[in-house]
Amino acid sequence: MTIFTVFFQMLAFLLMIGAGYFVTRRGMLDGHTNSQMSGLLVNVFNPLLIVSSAANAVGLISPDTMRTVGLIACGMFAVFILAGMLLSPAFERDHDKRKIFQLMFVFSNLGFIGIPVVSGIIGEEYVVYVTEFILIYTILLYTYGVGLLSRKFSLSALKEMVNPGTVLSVAALVIIIWEIQIPDFLKTAAAYLGNVTSPMALIAIGFNLAQSELKKIFGQLRLYLFAAVKLLILPLLLLPLLKAATNDIHLISVCMVMFGMPVGNIPLMLGMQKGIDVSAGSAAIILTTVLCVFTIPVLMFAAAY
Repeated sequence: MTIFTVFFQMLAFLLMIGAGYFVTRRGMLDGHTNSQMSGLLVNVFNPLLIVSSAANAVGLISPDTMRTVGLIACGMFAVFILAGMLLSPAFERDHDKRKIFQLMFVFSNLGFIGIPVVSGIIGEEYVVYVTEFILIYTILLYTYGVGLLSRKFSLSALKEMVNPGTVLSVAALVIIIWEIQIPDFLKTAAAYLGNVTSPMALIAIGFNLAQSELKKIFGQLRLYLFAAVKLLILPLLLLPLLKAATNDIHLISVCMVMFGMPVGNIPLMLGMQKGIDVSAGSAAIILTTVLCVFTIPVLMFAAAY
């Protein structure tokens, strides 16, 4: 797959974001509807796409490969946590706001953006690799993420890990490891419902863009510097280590997508719960999402050579 093929695929995603922006500005999509869409994505469509991917990958992906993915995912998050600790002071002086930057280094949009990108560019059957990244992400969210802002770990927060996304992610791993054959009619239903994920997720991002002040998003130099580090520099620094860990080009491509994902909504939500000013985080989410249309093709090109 050439860099131009990947770019045009990402451009198609950008057009879908533009569609979300257009329908929102025309009053065809409001906050209530977008909230309901987001709930469906998180609790229904995304999880079913993961299960569908696992069902289609039975016999194609070995348990050894899944273990390799898990180790790579752990390594990625360890590097991102360290990068957040070391680099966040360069982007924010305020102690509390700096924590938001630390979280933005770690918690990327692996589901809303990662799954559509992997499915559209690399292949739906490889979405199952994303499952392990999401599971580790979830564990870190309710331990490291909550602990960083609360300065303590909460048992009640750990209970939040039990949700449709994590339950069906575990189910997907079970399907792969034990090579469970799912009836065709269930696979078809899961695939059709899962295929809703990509367009709906991108329209939801377009909604957020339409609700934002564009000058605040695209007028901050420090956010461009942050985006360059998160979307390009860190992933490219990790690439030699990734190639040393595996020579599977599809796995390398999926991992590079995971390494280069834009900032997710989680840092924003955690910060708002603690009463921290998250305006920079809100702008970073939109900016990195738009810029990844141009950075993902670069990462895919680097992964291929």
